Amino acid sequence: MANRKTEKNSKDADGKLPEREVVLLVHGLWMTGIEMHWLGARLGECGYDVRYFHYPSLTKSPSECAGELAEFIGCLVCGKLNIVAHSMGGIVVLNLFDQFDGLPDGRVLLLGSPVLGSGIARVAASHIGLRMFLGTASSDGLTKAAPAWRGGRALGVIAGTSALGVGRILGGLQGPSDGTVSVCETRLPGATDFVTLDVNHMGMLYSRAVAREICFFLHYGRFDRGEGAVPEDIAEC
Repeated sequence: MANRKTEKNSKDADGKLPEREVVLLVHGLWMTGIEMHWLGARLGECGYDVRYFHYPSLTKSPSECAGELAEFIGCLVCGKLNIVAHSMGGIVVLNLFDQFDGLPDGRVLLLGSPVLGSGIARVAASHIGLRMFLGTASSDGLTKAAPAWRGGRALGVIAGTSALGVGRILGGLQGPSDGTVSVCETRLPGATDFVTLDVNHMGMLYSRAVAREICFFLHYGRFDRGEGAVPEDIAEC
């Protein structure tokens, strides 16, 4: 098992990391990772070696899942590791970089991740009949802000503005949203670039426009249609 703050990647016999560039996809709450394969196929067309990480989103906290993610990464052999995370997967990734360092070089993208806390989750947590949908250990990870970003690498955020989702029924959204997560909840202070696209929360995993922006960011460290860096002192929702 990897030690916290000392995570290292495998090396070859000469002590050098291979040059293979990997994109690791991390799913969101209630998901299994299978729904990420459509996006993975498109990233594969961009020339990346795509891998998938599954974690028990309903039974463990994002902090605990971050430990499992670190172990998974420790078993990968690659020269560069890019991470693309959807929804709560982005919170797991922020916990990863908060708890571990020495991770392989690469870029990070968060897709519709409520990093400043989820309004819908707060609504669900306040109702006994809805708490079960957050899982036994995910409530705090979604209702509160995720750890601050201090990963020391390019991080891009994609948010959706097509408000088709459970938020219309449950409430808790503020301003433009992807139907599940408000745009303002995704604005991670310190992110390298930020872009909004006309997709809903699950639709972004199947959108060609989203896949294009991800490939562009992975290649250039910025989005093609991005708004620029998110200020460190940005106000919450």
